[in-house]
Amino acid sequence: MPGMARDAVLAAIGVGANLGPAEATLRAAREAIARLPLTQFVSASSLYRSAPIGAGGPDYLNAVVLVRTAWTAPALLDQLLRIEARFGRERPFPNAPRTLDLDLLRYGDGRITSPTLVVPHPRMGERAFVRRPLAELRPQWVASAELAATAGQRIERLQDRAPL
Repeated sequence: MPGMARDAVLAAIGVGANLGPAEATLRAAREAIARLPLTQFVSASSLYRSAPIGAGGPDYLNAVVLVRTAWTAPALLDQLLRIEARFGRERPFPNAPRTLDLDLLRYGDGRITSPTLVVPHPRMGERAFVRRPLAELRPQWVASAELAATAGQRIERLQDRAPL
């Protein structure tokens, strides 16, 4: 069947939002991801609050979700874009505030470069809001140098909230 990988792969998905009821949106998005066919929810990180990078607007809430999936990476990305659309994601300009942002960060140990998808995500090493939650779940996927490089970015783990 097109869009299916031969074996299930562990994938990391970055989730973020800074418009509307961000926390409720992220929790609903996690559920939507967990309900995808050919996909099994594995775990989710804590929630983090961070300042926007490269744009204005309210602070973001971010987390990382791990799933085991039989979708190919391009097919999984397509499913994530469909979920974003259901939550009203618009793309008026680069780095615009968003109701929901879903990024395919890792697809196992795979490396993919195509016009529509680059995995591992090309900017995740520059972003504390990706590295810190990913390090909670899969420390072997996060180089200590990358954590150190993002140490100056404003980010706060929301310890008073349940993990996503």
